[in-house]
Amino acid sequence: MSTAHLWLRLPLLPLLVAQGLRVRNRALILPEAPGPRQGTQGQGAPLRLLILGDSAAAGVGAPDQSEALSGHLVRALAPHVSLTWQLEARTGATSAQTLRHLEKLDGPFDAALISLGVNDVTHAAPLSRWLATHRQIHAVLRAKGIRHIVMTPVPPIHLFPALPQPLRWILGQEAKRYNAALPALLAETRGAELLAFDLPMDPALMAPDGFHPAPPLYKLWAEAAAERFLNAFQA
Repeated sequence: MSTAHLWLRLPLLPLLVAQGLRVRNRALILPEAPGPRQGTQGQGAPLRLLILGDSAAAGVGAPDQSEALSGHLVRALAPHVSLTWQLEARTGATSAQTLRHLEKLDGPFDAALISLGVNDVTHAAPLSRWLATHRQIHAVLRAKGIRHIVMTPVPPIHLFPALPQPLRWILGQEAKRYNAALPALLAETRGAELLAFDLPMDPALMAPDGFHPAPPLYKLWAEAAAERFLNAFQA
């Protein structure tokens, strides 16, 4: 966290703590989407895909995995490749926790889609530590054979309807700082790119908890990611 953001938080700290506790106690808790977390589908050149992340990657806000990120991504890719996919994601996962899990995960894979950052922001992980953790994640992925990494930006927390002000603004500013540092981070890893795409922040695209995507937003996200993988591997 920058010095400016730290000084800005200090006078608001009691209020931010109270708001955080209130959100935690009153928030609608949605489960991870049920359904398969791995499979093989499609025809064409083989592509082994790892989906790595937090509650959004795990499909919170969707009725099942077929309507979550993984399901929409499989449907977008399967007409073009023989896809073997695996979802490794859980609610509340930070980047550091994901790294420890990833180190124990069997491979190999060809490609990875990463969705991490919200829990690092809410846990006030310093930007420098977050970047260092992702350098390690990228190194482990490369060691597992992955040739292309697509990293999803931290979502626009400043627009999340579930969060009150000023908590929403403070967390949103930190998320923006994380995202601003991503291009330089990804430039360090060959075959890594940022999933730069515009998502309409329509409340109808959000889950009832006001914090996670609904199926239509998962579909937009998956289609954008699928395009990046197909561009990389079909080239």
